Amino acid sequence: MSDTLNQPPFRPLAQKGPDIEVTRKDDGTVYLKQRHAPGDKPRSVPHALATRAAEHPDRIFLKQRDPQTDQWIELSYGQTKARVDSLAQAFLDLGAGPDAPVMILSGNSIKTAIAILAAQTIGAAAAPISVPYSTMSSDFGKLKHCFNAVKPVAVFAENLDIFKPALEALKPLGAFSVISDQGPGNDVLDFDTLAATSPTPKVAEAMDTLTDQSIGKYLFTSGSTGMPKPVPTTQGAMCWMIAGVEGLRDDARDPDYDPNEVANVLDWLPWNHISGSNVNFNTALWNGATFWIDGGKPTPELFGETIRNLRECKPLGFGTAPIALSMLAEEMEKDDSLRDAVFEKLRSIAYGGATLSDDLYNRLQSLAITATGKRIPIVTMYGATETQGITVVHWEVDRVGLIGLPLPGLTLKLAPTSGKLEVRVKGATVMPGYHNMPDKTAEVFDDEGFYCLGDAATFVDENDPAQGIVFDGRVGEDFKLSTGTWVSVGVLRPDVVAACSPLVFDAVIAGQDKNFIGALFWPSQAAIAEYAQKHNDDLPAALGALQGDLAEKIRAFNAKEGGSSRRIKRFTIMLEPPSIDVGEITDKGYVNQRAVIDNRAELVAALYSPTLSEGVVEV
Repeated sequence: MSDTLNQPPFRPLAQKGPDIEVTRKDDGTVYLKQRHAPGDKPRSVPHALATRAAEHPDRIFLKQRDPQTDQWIELSYGQTKARVDSLAQAFLDLGAGPDAPVMILSGNSIKTAIAILAAQTIGAAAAPISVPYSTMSSDFGKLKHCFNAVKPVAVFAENLDIFKPALEALKPLGAFSVISDQGPGNDVLDFDTLAATSPTPKVAEAMDTLTDQSIGKYLFTSGSTGMPKPVPTTQGAMCWMIAGVEGLRDDARDPDYDPNEVANVLDWLPWNHISGSNVNFNTALWNGATFWIDGGKPTPELFGETIRNLRECKPLGFGTAPIALSMLAEEMEKDDSLRDAVFEKLRSIAYGGATLSDDLYNRLQSLAITATGKRIPIVTMYGATETQGITVVHWEVDRVGLIGLPLPGLTLKLAPTSGKLEVRVKGATVMPGYHNMPDKTAEVFDDEGFYCLGDAATFVDENDPAQGIVFDGRVGEDFKLSTGTWVSVGVLRPDVVAACSPLVFDAVIAGQDKNFIGALFWPSQAAIAEYAQKHNDDLPAALGALQGDLAEKIRAFNAKEGGSSRRIKRFTIMLEPPSIDVGEITDKGYVNQRAVIDNRAELVAALYSPTLSEGVVEV
């Protein structure tokens, strides 16, 4: 990390500082709680929409580019509430309710938002499904599994042509209504027609029955260790997480603020995960913000759309995955006008799902200082599908790797496990258990009722817990070399990727019971294109040059490391992208280390062959 003594101050972060209660047991277990109380919470997410629509019906809530005209479609809070109630009535007419969910195949859009909110309004769980399960899968196995798990009465697929094969695959599994925006016909119901239904008093009556125990969504785990597990996400879980965030707030949320200073949120993270939906979307709704639905994604083909939207949106906060922040930093370093637009109103940057590298942190701070004369708070929230948000960095800190401290209302337990401290949590945001999976539920709760995440953490300073805790890898992901030396994969992997930037976008670390650490790299698309151009599309020559430059970066990394637990001896480059069908990657771009090693056993074996195999480089 860069020297902080001569650095400019941070832009103010309007959050309360840590005030932590710590309890220790003789066996090494540590319990952490915030003394800050949770803040205000809505009765339910639909009640939050009703409140905001009543307070400021004309304020823009949702924005999305029209794919035909490229102009922004806007929907105010009042208009959103009216369409939600209309669609809620249509869902009631179709038989949706507390035991009859609505499944969502489509990605983020205004219509998807309305469908999710409408289902929740009448107590019918919305079940948004990872889009790649319907569009990138060859056998639709995970999609079928999700369908069978919740048995929806209706399925919304906004673009019928894209989802036709998936819908055909679901037909033999049970009767359901198909809803699309491409007009009625062929047993397909038209979304716009349903969203113009006149609501009856039954809609308000259904919403009045919502409690903390009402299931608002079925969210599915990533499926990285088997098939995705259905998580009943209650209204209480979503709303108590909002209250936890609110309890740390150190500024007033004024529903009558100047419309010219509206709190803009720009986000692409998929709504079948908690970060995009229950954190970013629900919090924007509770704050009365304007939610800009980003059609971009952190891929070479789509990230230009995010860049274009950032120039216009100028958000107060921007949260995304580290891979997107890396791509953004690269673009801002080339374009001063983009840099200045991004930082014009930005109060903080948030990342999640993976660790931010020191290199990327320093690059972002350099850009912020150039644009504003101040550093930008870079924070993170840590959580899981089963728990909502658990911990958050809610103070200015000049380092990465922190996962913060627990949200108000939660108790964090650090339990000695396999030589590390495993993160466990209890509170109102934690799921009651997997849907119809009592055996799996029993596996993930300990004898005190804490949900066990399988992640490890350690204190920044054992004697000062208020400095926060640091991610320390997965309890089951770390391994020992044949020498007995432990390798902390969750810490080593992002460091190696950062050291090899911008040549690679991710890596997998191997070496269990072996004499040394090996790595499997996925090259970045930009690097492949650049090397191919330099070598006139001669792929073997381009790959050889890439291997050579990558080897130099790894030698430089190794030279700074002190022992065998941190040094890479051999590596190989993988040209076949990670597969979602076999669980190698999630739709947010997070790689499953164990699945890759199991599925690509031949590549791993080649790393440890007595004779150097073709494609394996020794450094």
